[in-house]
Amino acid sequence: MSTPIRLHEGLARAIGVANFNIDHLETLLAQTEVVPATNQFEMHPMLIQPELLDFCRAHEILPEAYSPLMHGGAILKDPDIAAIALRHGKTNAQVALRYLLQLGARVLVKSLHKERILENAQVFDFNLTEADMAEIGQLNKGIRTCADPATFPDS
Repeated sequence: MSTPIRLHEGLARAIGVANFNIDHLETLLAQTEVVPATNQFEMHPMLIQPELLDFCRAHEILPEAYSPLMHGGAILKDPDIAAIALRHGKTNAQVALRYLLQLGARVLVKSLHKERILENAQVFDFNLTEADMAEIGQLNKGIRTCADPATFPDS
């Protein structure tokens, strides 16, 4: 059996969780002294999970967005995102990533292509307006591209 890592012993600087919904986080907070530094969960303009995002913010848990581009899915073809991207001289991917950053999430992007990696890093030289943010916010339809943590065993 492995020994649990304890923050107070200095064996770890921070502990994060992945795919925790509000119920999972409430259980963790009620049963331990650990407030996770991060919660990594699927997050993109079509799946914001505002209640989970608000819960993380309220408990000073940094939300980490994985699959922020829906595995190269609908976000990259969305006409609303494309219109905003055109106004800013950016790509759909850059606008989607900037949106998540402005919501306060850390964004985890994966690509095997050098040009996409470089493109995805070019999101710190512009800001979306409040109108842009509201327009993109309307895309939140709860569309998942990954497994739903609520369906995991023991959820």
